[in-house]
Amino acid sequence: MFANERGGILITKEMEERAKAIEEANHPFRCVTFLRDDFKIEDAKEVIAEAYKSEENTKTLILGAKSFTVPAQNALLKILEEPPRNIVFILLAPNKSTFLPTVRSRLSLTQEHVERTYNVLSIILKNLDLSGLFTFLKEHDRLKKHEAKALIEQLMHQAIYVEKLPLTEVQLEGFEKALRLIELNSRFQSVLVMVLMNFLKEVKHGR
Repeated sequence: MFANERGGILITKEMEERAKAIEEANHPFRCVTFLRDDFKIEDAKEVIAEAYKSEENTKTLILGAKSFTVPAQNALLKILEEPPRNIVFILLAPNKSTFLPTVRSRLSLTQEHVERTYNVLSIILKNLDLSGLFTFLKEHDRLKKHEAKALIEQLMHQAIYVEKLPLTEVQLEGFEKALRLIELNSRFQSVLVMVLMNFLKEVKHGR
């Protein structure tokens, strides 16, 4: 399934079904599955403890969740990069934005579902002014965490593929930082302002 012998990340909407399929595919070798709604630091510690239980044969650890907290992901970084002997990790989540870039860089990533389609947003980033910025903020003042992350992904998609803007390093870092802040439960309006301010047209002050 994965090019990387240490395991990989599978983006899927059917986490329970895929976990069972992986367990069956690896039989008679052992699998230990950790399925959560929100994967937290205590879950990461449990996984690490399980990984260090010595095994004669390959043991696959399946970690699946709708969201993985930043502390949990940071706790897993070292063991994902240098797993104990005969240990393979498979991470399951519905969206690749669930994972930090540092986690993504350690494991190969496979997307199971059809490529996501994006709605047309009521904002043109290349012509963004203060009026347009505040209007967009009002339209998106109450979003759940997964909706907020999806909107940031939409904005990034629009900037790169729809408007074909030559994004600066600051603008790219703004998108990346926004996804991390949302995961840390930062106030979304502030996060959105941070992203959009990087696209705001310079205001010319007349005398």
